[in-house]
Amino acid sequence: MEELAATIKMAADLFAQPLVLVVVATGIFFTIRLRFVQVFRFREAVRETIRSRQTSGSGALSPLQAFMTALAATIGTGNIVGVATAIIEGGPGALFWMWCYGFLAMATKFAEASLGMHYRVAHGDEVLSGPMYYLRDGLKSHTLAAIFALVGGSAVLFTTPLTQPNSVATSLATQLKTLNVYYEPFVLGNVSIDVVRFSIGIVLAILTCLVIVHGIHSIGRAAEKLAPLKVGLYLIGGITILATHATKIPETFALIFREAFSLRAIEGGALGYAIMVAIRYGIARGVYANEAGYGTAAVAYGTARSQRPDQQGLAAMMDVFIITFITSTVSGLAVLLTGQWNQPGLTAPEAIPAAFNAAIPVLGGWMVAISILLFGYTVLIGWAYYGEQFFEYLFGPRIIKPFRWLYCLLIPFGAIIKVEAVWNWGDICNGLQVFPNVIGLVALSGIASQYALAHLNNKSPEKLDITPPGDN
Repeated sequence: MEELAATIKMAADLFAQPLVLVVVATGIFFTIRLRFVQVFRFREAVRETIRSRQTSGSGALSPLQAFMTALAATIGTGNIVGVATAIIEGGPGALFWMWCYGFLAMATKFAEASLGMHYRVAHGDEVLSGPMYYLRDGLKSHTLAAIFALVGGSAVLFTTPLTQPNSVATSLATQLKTLNVYYEPFVLGNVSIDVVRFSIGIVLAILTCLVIVHGIHSIGRAAEKLAPLKVGLYLIGGITILATHATKIPETFALIFREAFSLRAIEGGALGYAIMVAIRYGIARGVYANEAGYGTAAVAYGTARSQRPDQQGLAAMMDVFIITFITSTVSGLAVLLTGQWNQPGLTAPEAIPAAFNAAIPVLGGWMVAISILLFGYTVLIGWAYYGEQFFEYLFGPRIIKPFRWLYCLLIPFGAIIKVEAVWNWGDICNGLQVFPNVIGLVALSGIASQYALAHLNNKSPEKLDITPPGDN
């Protein structure tokens, strides 16, 4: 088993480099192809997201619920632990390169969301959406559509219900120990089961099942309430850290920019120069944090009760902005301002709670634990819907109920197992999603471009000479 885990890790490390090159190149392509839509339509994106205007037409969720569902599913534990990992492993400069990729990713996600709505199949409030449909109906490639759905569905089923509960259970169990809530492990044969973590997993499974069993409408309602709560709670702690370390902010930003371009050799040059390491970790964690290129935006925003693909593209831009420039930045500044990023022996999962505790003694650790609970739970319910869409494309609606039950049954086990190999396997599967998705995005970029540039021609998106093929 250890040899298998080592092989998976090696494969994930090797796979990370071409993946980073592909998503960066895609971001640059769409930034130019859409004429810097993330700059020139940013104010409109803010306005449209706040208004979340609902237009006539088919769809399962209001535009606001679609936005919150995408945000809930995207902002996960990676925005806490992943950012800390990037800085601890890649240095402070990694945060700068995360910002750079986030800027490019806004254009990529505009394309994903607008194409997701353009090619969705909607009958009343029943919606089928995702990259499968623009690969099938736009690119006319049933093979690529099936590959994407299979890889995406496998990534959802065999990573999300294992990794997210594990992060939640680890964080909560650690905090509960501070209250002397601890039980001796239950031994079953040769297996030792952590009672507290397993109990947390069972509760998470029940809560997840109660929401996803009722489908996208229930998920949308839950996301609409929980997404603002989880972001707000985390930001309260983050702003407190910024306020208590305000005098260090200028020098911290100077450190970030200096290290982002540092030619200082690391470990005698064995691992390369600091700038290369910062770029590698910053972009790799940025990809994981905002999911641009994964194709998930096409699923979430395709559910909106709207006939304006550009509206959903603008909302998708805003979710990347919130993820990269707000939540991930708060995580990065927290570990930098408090000095936790270079503490000997401190791991990434420990760095954020330590940073919050440094600014808000005792309460800070609980704020992080509750934030991780909300982050992990909302990712669980959001990605469950993504998995349904992927498997339904392959096997039809009869697969949905078995998928939901299996998904929920895996959650308690995810809370107690060692998931390093699962995280690496998930990185590989998520990366494999990117390649067919990017092929479709680039091939259909002309349609995304028309939606992005409609304002330059004084045309409303409804009057463009492009007819969505699947909206009925």
